[in-house]
Amino acid sequence: MKRPRRTNTTAAEVMKALSDPTRWEIVRQIAETDDLPCATLESTLPLSKPTISYHTNILLKAGLITARKAGRNFFYSLNRAALEEVVSEVRALAPLTRQVQQSRGNHSSSSRRRRNGEAVPARQDDVLLTW
Repeated sequence: MKRPRRTNTTAAEVMKALSDPTRWEIVRQIAETDDLPCATLESTLPLSKPTISYHTNILLKAGLITARKAGRNFFYSLNRAALEEVVSEVRALAPLTRQVQQSRGNHSSSSRRRRNGEAVPARQDDVLLTW
């Protein structure tokens, strides 16, 4: 039984779920395969079954993973669309960098950089990247 992604999950909730190192590791392991059995998490993480269940439930509520039950076993899959949605929201906050050429006037800007206290002349291809 797959649980659908909640439509009201915000990027902040997703990032909060990913902020825990254990949950990050769970998501990392699930991302490496299409369908990860819970037994794999139990063998690779130094955590008890209830603790793994606690963390996977947080990831399920955040919409980052889906779960299906087959017999007595649970299998987890990554909801890649949820991650892509968060990444696009973060990109909207920090648009692509733009290139700004250094000034090329006859003043001392061509030797502003310093290495061990000595001025280093700017190269013609120097570019400053800003946000």
